[in-house]
Amino acid sequence: MSQRSRAMAEVQLREGIYWVGVVDWGLRDFHGYSTPRGSTYNAYLVVDEKVALFDTVKAPFAAELLERISEILPPERIDYVVVNHVEMDHTGTLPEVMEVAKPEKLFCSPKGKENLLKHFHRDDWPYEGVKTGDRLSLGGRTVTFIETRMLHWPDSMFSYLMEDRLLISQDAFGQHWATSGRFDDEVDRGELMQQAAKYYANILLPYSNLVQKLLGDLGEVGLEPEIIAPDHGLIWRKDPGMILEAYGRWSQQRAKPKVVVVYDTMWHSTERMAQAIAEGLAREGVEYLVMDLKVSHRSDVVTELLEAKALLVGSPTFNNGMLPTVADFLHYLKGLRPRGKIGAAFGSYGWSGESVKLINAELEAMKVDLVDEGISVKFVPSGDDLKRCRELGQRVGRTVKETL
Repeated sequence: MSQRSRAMAEVQLREGIYWVGVVDWGLRDFHGYSTPRGSTYNAYLVVDEKVALFDTVKAPFAAELLERISEILPPERIDYVVVNHVEMDHTGTLPEVMEVAKPEKLFCSPKGKENLLKHFHRDDWPYEGVKTGDRLSLGGRTVTFIETRMLHWPDSMFSYLMEDRLLISQDAFGQHWATSGRFDDEVDRGELMQQAAKYYANILLPYSNLVQKLLGDLGEVGLEPEIIAPDHGLIWRKDPGMILEAYGRWSQQRAKPKVVVVYDTMWHSTERMAQAIAEGLAREGVEYLVMDLKVSHRSDVVTELLEAKALLVGSPTFNNGMLPTVADFLHYLKGLRPRGKIGAAFGSYGWSGESVKLINAELEAMKVDLVDEGISVKFVPSGDDLKRCRELGQRVGRTVKETL
């Protein structure tokens, strides 16, 4: 094994608590979410009177996981395996781990057992279902389990090591970001929060009400973790309160005076309309971004929309509809269920002109409050048409300021 691999295998969160995950430098897409910086699949080994492995990693990395564990102790010494989340990027190597370690028990939520059976069809594994408040003694350490149903799967749960005040939070509080460091104080904080925001916007946004409830529940039972260890990305050891505060803000979908103008164009007419709308927004002094879907990935648009108040969507009419990139973006966004947005549609057309009406219908289905019926221009916008676009931008800008 290389010296680098050995050093990574010995990353400690606390005395006797090790990171044994893997870094996936090559990942570029996660279910339609762009991951240009890769990701990690974090797993944690706790060595006490009993040895417990919390979560595993994606299937192609089985050998690396077992090798990293072996740098600490033989995998056969693992007494317990804990599955906090059944999704395959965290259980893909579970069959190999179970075969090698032959643990006494496999801890998971009741729904976790059901889903593991449906994934792996292994009724001979030593399942032990746990619910919120159940505890597991490792000797000098006690694990408390907290079910977090639909954050973001029905089987999801947290594991809290009480004496260490360490929360293993499965997919919550994570990021898809491959780095050489393992902790929040080893990377740029601004980039870290941007990656965390992208993760929340594209994965957890639909479950914001449940996130709010979970944060409240953690406070009520007095859980104040000093370390938050998610299953993706960096481990929060310097300032876990920072990500807890951000989740509180994001889950309430609090907006700031910001507008996202997103569009695609065929012969630049819709593009010119977008630029004119942006000029109107600039006159009102609100923050805005103009994002062309030819070069802006849907998941990056959604990230910018997380804290924006307004969304303006533009497309020319194409085959009696909208351009595929715009339809794709709206379909993706609808599934994330954003709340509290205002918006409008715009676009050009040659003869039939359906795009603006279709965009409006999609926005209304998402409960976006339309501030205008939209602007539709035949072929190339005239000076008057661009003036209307600037006025639309100003109207949206004023409305944003009035509603915040």
